[in-house]
Amino acid sequence: MKRIFFLWITGLALQPGAAQNLQLQDAVNIALKNSLEIGIANNRVEIASNNNHIGVAGGLPVVAGALSDNEQITSINQKLNTGTSISRNNAAANALNANISGSILLYNGGRVTATKKRLAELQAQSKEVLNAQVQNVIADVMTAYYDVVRQQNYIKTIDRSIEASSDQLRLIKIRQLAGLANNADLFQAQIDVNNLQQSKLAQELIVQQSKSELMRLLNLKPDSNIVIQDTIIIDRKIELQTVLAGLEKNADVQAANRQISINELVVKETAAQRYPSVRANAGYTFTRNKSAAGQLLLNQSYGPSVGLSVAIPIYNGSVFRRQQKNATVEVKNANLQKEILIRDYTAQAVKQFQAYVNTVSQLDSARENYKLSEKLLNLTMLRFEYKQATTLEVKNAQQSFEASGYRLVNLTYAAKASEIELKRLSNTLTP
Repeated sequence: MKRIFFLWITGLALQPGAAQNLQLQDAVNIALKNSLEIGIANNRVEIASNNNHIGVAGGLPVVAGALSDNEQITSINQKLNTGTSISRNNAAANALNANISGSILLYNGGRVTATKKRLAELQAQSKEVLNAQVQNVIADVMTAYYDVVRQQNYIKTIDRSIEASSDQLRLIKIRQLAGLANNADLFQAQIDVNNLQQSKLAQELIVQQSKSELMRLLNLKPDSNIVIQDTIIIDRKIELQTVLAGLEKNADVQAANRQISINELVVKETAAQRYPSVRANAGYTFTRNKSAAGQLLLNQSYGPSVGLSVAIPIYNGSVFRRQQKNATVEVKNANLQKEILIRDYTAQAVKQFQAYVNTVSQLDSARENYKLSEKLLNLTMLRFEYKQATTLEVKNAQQSFEASGYRLVNLTYAAKASEIELKRLSNTLTP
């Protein structure tokens, strides 16, 4: 399946030392290659594949061999009806037994067939669980990757505000030398610059922590030196009906379908216990008993055997019948669990789509406000340079610019996060 193909993609090997550029596709490839969770799910697929065998289902012959060789020292005191007496101490005796036997099930009410089908369904279900884990890993990595982009975009906004405050401080120093500004204005401007620089340092810490979280998802060293230079691009063509129609393809839903089939086969397996079992048996036996004294000095026999055995369940306290009823109830539970899953995923998809539509609808106005606030800041700084604007007006323009910048970044990230979740739910997520 295409989704399993991701497991075999060779990821980029990040090496310590110089900073290395990391693209989204590289991050996803590394995660799919290194993910411990995917490794566990893949191991479970391997176990289910190993179990999916007719021998595990009980459809192949069973062959067993046994060998015993016992040495014994005995004291014998025998009186025969012929009048002969046998008496001997510490007489050696040997008993050698060897046999090989085999049996094959001929009929047991179709239980072997049902078991084999159940094992096949378990294997298919484990693959669906693996596919779900792959989709989850891709979603987590993409979300973490774009979170780093978001946090870095905050720094760009802070840098522009620092630039404005630094220009303001420079102009006030020039004015103070000319006797046109007082210390209060100078101190406040310096405080504003210092506060913004502290905000930048705090934001840089958040960026580093976001990168460390991304490295954890990639199963790499948390302090790996990486550089991410990317933008968040929103897919604006997602439709709710397409997402809801894709829920049936969701790997979790497919696994729930498999569970229904598995429980239905368990019903057949338990029902088969109420039918007779017929086995064909064959074997070969060799027996030799040898004694140094006594009436029987050597007794040796060997030869093949063949036959049929029939086991008929007559009464066991109605255990099998109750097990069959319980298995039937489990089928109902599996159907209910699937309905619950679809109900929850449908509600989640609707909520995510509502958030997606709402944020996307705000993006254009938020982008326009950001451009306007940047123009306002530039204009206010120009007016301040010509003493046509006060420090308060500059501060207000800065705050407006920062707020619009943060709002635009947050809306873009929120729209992307909703897009990722919608595509994960509909099983269409690709980096």
